[in-house]
Formats: sequence, structure tokens, C-alpha cells
Amino acid sequence: IINADASDLLVEFAELTGIPVISTLMGWGTIPDDHELAAGMVGVQTAHRYGNATFLESDTVIGIGNRWANRHTGYNLEAYTKGRKFVHVDIEPTQLGKIFAPDFGIASDAKAALELFIEVAKEWKAEGKLPDFSAWAASAQERKATLQRRTHFENIPMKPQRVYEEMNKAFGPETRYVTTIGLSQIAAAQFLHVYKPRHWVNCGQAGPLGWTIPAAIGAATAQPDVPVVALSGDYDFQFMIEELAVAAQHKVPYVHVLVNNAYLGLIRQAQGGLGINFEVNLEFENINTPEIGVYGVDHVKVAEGLGVKAIRVTDPDKLGEAFEEAKKLAQEFQVPVVVEAILERVTNIAMSKTVDMSDVTEFEELATEPGHAPTAIKPLQV
Repeated sequence: IINADASDLLVEFAELTGIPVISTLMGWGTIPDDHELAAGMVGVQTAHRYGNATFLESDTVIGIGNRWANRHTGYNLEAYTKGRKFVHVDIEPTQLGKIFAPDFGIASDAKAALELFIEVAKEWKAEGKLPDFSAWAASAQERKATLQRRTHFENIPMKPQRVYEEMNKAFGPETRYVTTIGLSQIAAAQFLHVYKPRHWVNCGQAGPLGWTIPAAIGAATAQPDVPVVALSGDYDFQFMIEELAVAAQHKVPYVHVLVNNAYLGLIRQAQGGLGINFEVNLEFENINTPEIGVYGVDHVKVAEGLGVKAIRVTDPDKLGEAFEEAKKLAQEFQVPVVVEAILERVTNIAMSKTVDMSDVTEFEELATEPGHAPTAIKPLQV
């Protein structure tokens, strides 16, 4: 839908029919997160509690241009498909039935298909044949207001959930987020908000560590008037940290949020299910920067040595002012500004241990009062 420039048509079709919309990770932004028909994301990792719950209550799914990727469906296809009929639209005929056989497959460009869907929906509405899905859409919004994860923690070292809460406060709906892989990306998809197509720039299911910095430079260069916020874990950031000098040389300003736990977090969490912890810890005591303890690489010194600005934050209550300072510095000096958040070493992010979207483990506390999730799209109802 994004590649076909058909996001407006998708929203029109949803509003015409009253059907809730679930975005894939790569399709995030096709419908604004705060739209009354936006039902969240589904999957085994980058998913919302309310998104999975709504999907599992559905009886018909229309997929447009999506791949039924395994981080969306999980490996238990029976749990994903049982009791549901599927329509699949894709421009490439060999994608139809590649993962599972849809009940109806349509080989078409997404925009052309949506134009026809809208035409028929309008005819049905005029003839009084269009079903009323208002109760179904309302139930999706009720789940969106009740099934939420907690983001507000006061812990020092800080929990990553608090970083995303503060990002939601500091960066507005015009923000274009750029990120790669890992627990930082998974948590971002669970907690950040995206309102427009092409405002979530992500590498997808590949594992190109280091991709974030050059991708952010590209995004900020392509549309300088759109604020860019990059997000990296410590290892992704280190992989191509030298590219910050390219942004300094060419005067490319953006804000880079670095969540540092001195761990390969996603691999550590996956290994934990096997009872191992092998070669995933990155901590060491830096003899030149003893004040950061075991967090190893002094990202502030390295970033400054490459010609950009950097701020280290250890107290979650200081994140907001750090983000505001970063925005000012980026504009003043026309360079990237790194905001490093020192996280607690181990935080497990919600996901399925069995790679089954109907069986997601919640490792942290859930939101049980509005103050637990102050930047949720809908205020928590208890």
C-alpha cells in the first residue's frame, strides 16, 4: 500500500466500510495510529496486546500487499488461520498461496485493487447491502483502551519502556522514525506512535546491524523539512558509528536515540529460553571513563570525536529535557545529536516464546491504571 501510494485509499475504504485496520510492521503509518479504525499491530514480537486480541476475534481478513511474514503470523499457522477466511491481494502472483492458501487471491497492484473495492463498497452502500460493522469496530477500540502495557517506570538504571514514553512526549506526529533490528526495534513498535506513511523507516526482517545511521542520513537528506529520529541499540550503533562523520561533513541534522544496556538484547532473550547466555554481553570497565561503570564504550566521546553532539542520560526524569536540548543542538550546529539512555542491563520485551501469536509472554508489569501508560493512544480504561 505504501509503495503504491495508496494509503489515502486504504483509509477511505476503511471509513466507508467501517472495517478496523491492522498494519504490518512495514506498513505502519498507512493509517494514523490515532484513527478510530486503527486496531494496532499483530504478531509474535512487534505487536500490541489489543491488536492480537482483535485479530483472534476476527472471522475474515483482507490482506493487501502483505507477505504473511513469520514475525506477523508466527510459526503456528493453525492458530493464525483457524476460523478465518482470507482474501489476499498482491501484485506478484507467486505470493498468493506462498505461505498458506487464501480463500480468494487477487493478483493486482494495491492501488488498483483498493479503487475497485471502494467502487463496489459505494455501490453496496447505495443499495443498502453494506453490512454494519460499527459494533465490531467499537469492540476493537475497547480492546485498544484496556489491553495496554506499562511504560511509566521510575527505575534507575532505566527501563526501555520509559524511553519510548518520553519519545512520544518529545517528538510529534510529523516525526519520521528510522530503526533497524533488535529489542529496541521491537519495543519501539510496541510503544511508539506513527501517523503517516513513510514515517516509519525500517529494514524489515533482515538483520543488517549498523543500517540505522546511514538510513537516517538518507532520510534526513531526502526530506530536510521532516524531522528524523533514529533509534539504535548499542551494538547497532557501534556497527557503523563512523558514518556520523559523514553527517557532520555534509551538515545533516537529526536526533539519534541510543538505548544502551551493553548487551545483544534480542539474542540474549532468545538464548534465555534455551538456558544459555553465550557471547552476548558487551560490558567492560572502560579505563578512560570509569564513571559509566560496566557499560563499556564511551559513545559520547566517540560521537564527539566524529564531529557530532552527544548527551548521556541516566535518570529517566531527565530524558524529556535531553530530547528538547538535542532538537535545539541539531538545528544550531546542523549535525546529528546522540541521546544515550543508560538502561538496566536486562529487560525482557513482550513476545512469544513459542513463536505463536496467540501465546505472547508478558515479562513486565501490565498497565492497570492510566498513569502506567500516559502516552498510550487511548487513555487506559480500567
